[in-house]
Amino acid sequence: MTPEPVISLKNVTKVYVLPSDEVVALDDVSLDIQKGEFVAIMGPSGSGKSTLMNQIGCLDLPTSGALYIDGRNVRDLNDDELTELRRDKIGYIFQKFNLIPLLDLRENVEYPLILKHKKKDESGYPEKLLKMVGLEDKRFKHKPAEISGGQQQRVAVARALVNDPAILLCDEPTGNLDSKTSAQIMDMLTVLNREGRTIVMVTHEDDIAEYAQRKIVISDGRILSDNGRYLNDN
Repeated sequence: MTPEPVISLKNVTKVYVLPSDEVVALDDVSLDIQKGEFVAIMGPSGSGKSTLMNQIGCLDLPTSGALYIDGRNVRDLNDDELTELRRDKIGYIFQKFNLIPLLDLRENVEYPLILKHKKKDESGYPEKLLKMVGLEDKRFKHKPAEISGGQQQRVAVARALVNDPAILLCDEPTGNLDSKTSAQIMDMLTVLNREGRTIVMVTHEDDIAEYAQRKIVISDGRILSDNGRYLNDN
């Protein structure tokens, strides 16, 4: 018996209504992602891959169709439940890091814990994660602007992991990094995947997509191919 997918889109369409027109960003997309998969989503600019990622991350709701995360239809969730789902089940790693400039590195990693527990962390877990991603203790009090892009991305990975999410969403995680640092970040994501995390990554780089077990190509809001298999109906 096939296990229930951790992410499931069923005939999802997303339409953005503009003053002069309607833009169909996703067009009847159906997709299942199983627990523990490492999936790369590829496609040209404007293909719908970022919109697809926003759907999976519950940052936006479908215009039509259904999205299930861990078996729950996101349309059935109220705002508080959606917030809890995003906070507890999904970790985000962004191309531009999105660290908070006024907070030091440790505080950036701690911040999601404060949002969850409404108090400062006393477990030492943020420090443990920073060490795990290769940051030295002496860096913990630095502000994001005081470290390199590669180090900022390491902090972003640590922050994404602090609430122990089952799903990691990576939006061009190596887009601003040199090749050596990109390889280090991707090796880190590979280890996290081997430990059981489900990883969904948007990338336009073929060499980065090679780290994934499964490659999905999207074009004009439709899935063009899934692991090399071209689809006619979606």
